[in-house]
Amino acid sequence: MPCIKTLAAALTATALGTMAFAEVDKISKVDVSADLTAIQDEKAVAYWGNLEKDLEAAIGARVGDLMAEDGAEILVDIREVELANAFERELNLGDAVLVGQVNVNDQTDNSNYDAYELSVSLENAHVILAEGEVLRLSTTDTDETYRKLVDTFAEGVVSRLK
Repeated sequence: MPCIKTLAAALTATALGTMAFAEVDKISKVDVSADLTAIQDEKAVAYWGNLEKDLEAAIGARVGDLMAEDGAEILVDIREVELANAFERELNLGDAVLVGQVNVNDQTDNSNYDAYELSVSLENAHVILAEGEVLRLSTTDTDETYRKLVDTFAEGVVSRLK
């Protein structure tokens, strides 16, 4: 029986920009912004409706031990255009993508400043299948795909912190 892997399970994250990492000891704030009013597609707005809170929670869960009153701020501005693309193409999950500008501003040590664009998508995943495995893209796992995109984006942000 062939092993089946969904494309949703094969996410890849690509960080563009500088390859420097912010050496952060403490984090005082995680703030994600996405202007959902800029999206014309109602289904896309509903699908991404909790993105700000979900992404903040996903990043916060990964840096919980670093949270303090004083420290760096992780600011993420999600590009809204990409949020609607999969829905404009009738929910082709291969087009689902999160792209955002990430800024790390350390109020206690400005040398820890970092800024980069982070892109997480299904479409660009480089999936290597073993003999007999089948790759299947499912449009029924939208909740799983959403969660994987959010989690992978959060992991991409946190992995760049030292």
